[in-house]
Amino acid sequence: MNTRFDVQTIALILAWVGTACWAVCFWWMHQLSTRQETMLEELHEVTKRIEKLSQAEHDIISQVHPTVEEIKESVKDFAAKVSEDSSGK
Repeated sequence: MNTRFDVQTIALILAWVGTACWAVCFWWMHQLSTRQETMLEELHEVTKRIEKLSQAEHDIISQVHPTVEEIKESVKDFAAKVSEDSSGK
């Protein structure tokens, strides 16, 4: 009879240990999920900032690009005039 009591006691203790382990695992997974959600929100904010910066960069390049082409053309015209003046003398 003493052996039967020991087996039941061990089974009960193991059941409680299993339940406690399940609770710890549930809490741990909840913590990981919360951290992951926070990380994803931060990543989303970073991508929004990068997108804004990329759009601003694109706008600046769009404004500067025609100006650069005009400068290249005027430099070519100036180079042509200089070469005409130097060959004409």
